[in-house]
Amino acid sequence: MNDLSADSLKLDSQLCFKLYAASRAVIRGYKPMLDQLGLTYPQYLAMLVLWEWHDTAPEQPTVKALGERLLLDSGTLTPLLKRLEQLDLVQRQRSARDEREVHLSLSEQGWALRDQVAPLKARLLCESSVDLDRLDTLRDGLDHLLGQIKTLT
Repeated sequence: MNDLSADSLKLDSQLCFKLYAASRAVIRGYKPMLDQLGLTYPQYLAMLVLWEWHDTAPEQPTVKALGERLLLDSGTLTPLLKRLEQLDLVQRQRSARDEREVHLSLSEQGWALRDQVAPLKARLLCESSVDLDRLDTLRDGLDHLLGQIKTLT
């Protein structure tokens, strides 16, 4: 018999399950807002990064840089970006210097969408009646955990 206690193998003892369930609940909470915008949750995350880059662009605003920021591989990111391009929110352009590099930018419509998000997100937070200080503490703790886990992989 090994040293694992029976409780350590119960589902409710698993941090990974709690993170998974919380993530799914948050995404479900965002769904009505995102439906109004015509976006999926991963598309919304990509738009958040592109809005961030609009203010403070990285040296190379590429698909690769976006994938690194979102922790997504190109196989997941490419169809997502194609759809955002079809929605006229994002523009993709191959680099003249290196055709393997695809640069990203927001269209006017993509930039304008940012103004629609703020009031919807504020309403979402108000309706959920969550403690914002606890969310900040949780986010900081998850940042720390993610940083530690990333060093293992």
